[in-house]
Amino acid sequence: MDWPWEIAERDHELQNPTSAEKILLLGDYLRLSGESRVLDIACGKGGPATLLASTYGWRILGIEVRPAFADEARSRVAAAGLEHLVEIRTADAAEVELEPEAWDAALCLGASFVWGTIAEAAEALRPALRPGGFAAIGEPFWREWPVPERIDAEDYVGLEATVARFEAAGFATTGMIAASEDDWDRYESLHWRALEEWLAGHDEPEIRPARGPPLRVPRPPAGAARLGDPRRAKALRGQAGRRSETDSSRSRISSVLAPRSSRRGSADSESSPKTRSKSGVAR
Repeated sequence: MDWPWEIAERDHELQNPTSAEKILLLGDYLRLSGESRVLDIACGKGGPATLLASTYGWRILGIEVRPAFADEARSRVAAAGLEHLVEIRTADAAEVELEPEAWDAALCLGASFVWGTIAEAAEALRPALRPGGFAAIGEPFWREWPVPERIDAEDYVGLEATVARFEAAGFATTGMIAASEDDWDRYESLHWRALEEWLAGHDEPEIRPARGPPLRVPRPPAGAARLGDPRRAKALRGQAGRRSETDSSRSRISSVLAPRSSRRGSADSESSPKTRSKSGVAR
């Protein structure tokens, strides 16, 4: 059966394996002004948007395909008194025509699947950014590469190749914020609790077989090559909508958040107008 994200993430304030502290660290990395315009792709319930707008005064447009999440995001924005800074639009971001060179930053946290991989997300977001703007994209990568033959690598690669995919769109990697084991434990535990409580009230026979074993598969050995913890990969497999395409990929992996440097380079950047920007340079 399909597990709707509206059930699985009903208790999540932040719908990614991260923390408020790391979202604010991202804000510090970007160093934007209070007048900055920021896109938040697949913004969910608006957790990062409300946190960043209230802290930095950014003007944020959040785009979310799921009406229930978008409605909750609007309620959170209103409760925080941020309607003058944050707008939530219900739409499929892949179908939205983004205003060219109009945004100081674009966030796509754990949602590159809107377009495909980090490579496609970077290509889609770059034209929307002003010269000198940033993109922050969360993307899965394998901790060990190559992975054993018995493991399906899906569309994901090691960290170095993940960064190369990002930079192929003409970006420079200026920072990384990795999801920790604690981040993942918190994120997954909220899923499991929500599903268990929902299932307690839905004891139909056709549901139970899909429910039992997947949540109880033991963890892989420490240090084993893996993209995702199989508990969630199986328990949430087949979820409806675009997010279902990456259910296993969002488990037990770190996220690359890669701000974008100036297209033409700058005084404190090692990038050149005629060459790809190098990994690790400043804006």
